[in-house]
Amino acid sequence: MKRFYLSSKDRKIGGVCGGLAEYFDIDPLIVRIVVFALIWCGTVGLWLYLLIWLLAPRNYNF
Repeated sequence: MKRFYLSSKDRKIGGVCGGLAEYFDIDPLIVRIVVFALIWCGTVGLWLYLLIWLLAPRNYNF
């Protein structure tokens, strides 16, 4: 079973975008662009990012 974790390898701030990219098996740059666009268009992107960052489990496998 596939589980979502914050990325410990591909992280710039909190590992949210890297973790989403690993989970959906896509390029992390695409996820970062989408998150940036959501933050730019309104605060919902920021709140989602912060919520995921606080609630998602961390992946400590280096």
